[in-house]
Amino acid sequence: MIGVVLFISAIALIKNSRQLTNEVIKKYGDRWRKKNRWFGIIFSLEGLFIAIAAFICVSTNHLNLFVPVMALIVGAHFFPLASLFQVPIYYITGTLLCLLATIVMLTFPVKIIISDHQIMAWRVSVGFGSALLLWGTGVIVCLRGFRLLSMAQNGAQNNKVSTRL
Repeated sequence: MIGVVLFISAIALIKNSRQLTNEVIKKYGDRWRKKNRWFGIIFSLEGLFIAIAAFICVSTNHLNLFVPVMALIVGAHFFPLASLFQVPIYYITGTLLCLLATIVMLTFPVKIIISDHQIMAWRVSVGFGSALLLWGTGVIVCLRGFRLLSMAQNGAQNNKVSTRL
């Protein structure tokens, strides 16, 4: 449900931001193209590292390591994104994801058996913990986006009023 709300909010942000003028795009278009290129590189490397980690975990019969290792990779990918897009919350998200995976691997048993039911403790802990961290980050970024959009729309309206006077 949270993912659906975030997805709808992102669509609303994109739709409403299209109503803004293209002055920023004209002025900083080349910079944004470079940022988008770097985003593509970072995202591609993340996918490549996850695929390599999956191959290694399966090949060495250590599939239990895959979810925590994937959380480390996803957490690490937030550090260059924080710098690239100047979103400080990404540093916190990356740090917390990496800490979560590390703490779980160092302190939790791989699996727990309760009443003849096997629970994969690493997968469950890292999975739910990561979901909460990423949803929280999504909510914060989304709220910040709506605030920035509102500021831009108010600034555009103020400019229209001042040019009429």
